[in-house]
Amino acid sequence: MSAPEAQAETQTAPGGDAEGSTERRLNMIEAINEALDVTMARDPDIVIMGEDVGYFGGVFRCTAGLQEKYGRTRVFDTPISECGIIAAAVGMGAYGLRPVPEIQFADYIYPGLDQLISEAARLRYRSAAEYIAPITVRTPFGGGIFGGQTHSQSPEAIFAHVSGLKTVIPSTPYDAKGLLIAAIEDNDPVIFFEPKRIYNGPFNGYYDKPAQPWKKHAASIVPEGHYTIPLGKARIVTEGEALTVLAYGTMVHVAEEVCRQKGVDAEILDLRTLVPLDIEAIEASVRKTGRCMIVHEATRTAGFGAELSALVTERCFYHLEAPVLRVTGFDTPYPHSLEWAYFPGPVRIGEAIDKILSE
Repeated sequence: MSAPEAQAETQTAPGGDAEGSTERRLNMIEAINEALDVTMARDPDIVIMGEDVGYFGGVFRCTAGLQEKYGRTRVFDTPISECGIIAAAVGMGAYGLRPVPEIQFADYIYPGLDQLISEAARLRYRSAAEYIAPITVRTPFGGGIFGGQTHSQSPEAIFAHVSGLKTVIPSTPYDAKGLLIAAIEDNDPVIFFEPKRIYNGPFNGYYDKPAQPWKKHAASIVPEGHYTIPLGKARIVTEGEALTVLAYGTMVHVAEEVCRQKGVDAEILDLRTLVPLDIEAIEASVRKTGRCMIVHEATRTAGFGAELSALVTERCFYHLEAPVLRVTGFDTPYPHSLEWAYFPGPVRIGEAIDKILSE
């Protein structure tokens, strides 16, 4: 049992298709660590690589204990070269391994874009499926730690634009484990964004302290053993009739808290994966409510919310009772001291809710 697992709280689990008979309450770091542990135990071709992921266990401790358990040939540190990390992973994948490289912060991923876009995303097509790139690139993204411009970016829209890449963003420990296992077992390259702001617990958007520690959160109950969550399936967080809210990652919790505080009968969809996107679930919800609000932390212009707005308008135009609204980060470099003003929070989300419900 790895170090994060040892701190887990155990209880008897209800029946399910997961291996094992108990469930534990884990935070997202622990759930990710366990997903890596489970997959490595099942498949000797899985290797973990990245800056400080080995001996130190990762800057956020997501890989703690794995090098000690599986050895230095399967969990190893790399030079500080994101381009080299991704390039090596693509080659490993083409020759039969399933590498899981970690990019220490999403802000550092840009030197590896050429390898991800020109090589990993296109290898299957370029080789007529003779070669594949079954790599899962894990990286923390978004704000919440006062990291400023170089440790807080949300570049998910860049990767969602690239054909051949899958883009996954969990919002709970349960989803983090199930989605990460599914991503690692997928034969196509996956970018797995981990919202660092909720690594240790969800935040309510009002303060920079946990509103509900994961120990009290239903989604922190994580089954032991192997289970997967299919990529491309959204989760209905709350059912409602007045408004559809589309969100992912940290913003799922912020939007949920604001709707709860305002007493809004909102149907909140956690997208989970941007590519593939569960457009059927989105369409069904918007057709029911007639209103749609999109919330994401990334900058507004050309953000993924623009794609969602276009899809909703194209598919649900005659069902809409008000224009689609987006509540996003600002089109500015990421601030340091004003980080919590940059986030879509209770004031801006609340004003958007009032506006869309009044139209």
